[in-house]
Amino acid sequence: MSVNHIRPWRNIYRRKSRQIMVGSVPVGGDAPISVQTMTNTLTTDVAGTIAQIQACADAGVDIVRVSVPDEASSKALKEIVRESPVPIVADIHFHYKRGIEAAEAGAACLRINPGNIGSEARVREVIKAARDHGCCMRIGVNAGSLEKNLLDKYGEPCPDAMVESGLEHIKILEDNDFLDFKISVKASDVFMAAAAYQALADATDAPIHLGITEAGGLMSGTIKSAIGLGNLLWMGIGDTIRVSLSADPVQEVKVGYDILKSLGLRHRGVNIISCPSCARQGFDVIKTVETLERRLEHIKTPMSLSIIGCVVNGPGEALMTDVGFTGGGNGSGMVYLAGQQSHKLSNEQLVEHIVEQVETRAAVLDAQASAAALAES
Repeated sequence: MSVNHIRPWRNIYRRKSRQIMVGSVPVGGDAPISVQTMTNTLTTDVAGTIAQIQACADAGVDIVRVSVPDEASSKALKEIVRESPVPIVADIHFHYKRGIEAAEAGAACLRINPGNIGSEARVREVIKAARDHGCCMRIGVNAGSLEKNLLDKYGEPCPDAMVESGLEHIKILEDNDFLDFKISVKASDVFMAAAAYQALADATDAPIHLGITEAGGLMSGTIKSAIGLGNLLWMGIGDTIRVSLSADPVQEVKVGYDILKSLGLRHRGVNIISCPSCARQGFDVIKTVETLERRLEHIKTPMSLSIIGCVVNGPGEALMTDVGFTGGGNGSGMVYLAGQQSHKLSNEQLVEHIVEQVETRAAVLDAQASAAALAES
């Protein structure tokens, strides 16, 4: 991590974990926290699945998981892997042969649920396939599908049962000299998931995949995920995340990035700082922000934009953003560039002008980044 000496209260000290590769994406160690999602198309619908993966890639996803429930899906997976712009994780449940077939199809990672994949002997066969075909694995413990012996022991799903399940399956992989794995202990209950992840983080140096499973719809699931994942990330726990929403997978990607951006852990695209609006506003803040969010989706450069309705907080927020606009009176406001007051602008020209200024500033920042990279090489 980069230490912020000026604002030390912003520092997050990430847990030390070993690093694995999910295809071309490093996970763990000092690698950026990666964002994942999962397709909800039929895997046998190759064109539809690839189109959804591409849409998620355009939104910034690093890794995409695809369900492989049957042999037909295994066959489709080979073409999906070949066409995908990002590494593919094969989601395996119940039938270990699907794991073997997915490895053979070129999946970058196999996600297995230890509660329903079968005997240790079958897990060993999946391990061999993963090793032979150069893919990693994710142990995916889920509170809703724990092994019967653990449910009998603990009486109900709980953090201790989830961690015990995970550690038992880590031992199987390690006993077979297979260390290219990450692990998750997901629950829909935020408290259970957080407690399980904290205990897991102390018990292993494996990379950790974070998620609040079955979090709900776009609004409620976003809030639940932000609370659960945000607190764990703030504590330095987590190497890769998936926000599980009953919504378009692209929305999962956007929410995941917004959680990471809010903590300063990933920076991609325009971070819009805007007020909730009130009677003091000099223009329609809500409508303007909605429009700008849509118009600026194509910007990938990390940068900040403040859109504030009046002069109470507007100038102060603009001091810390790349581009800013503060509402004033008589149908106009003030534009700020790189934190400095620049020029007045009529509200009628607001959206088009701000989009132009953001695009210009993004080009400048990109050029500076390229020059710095060249100087270092």
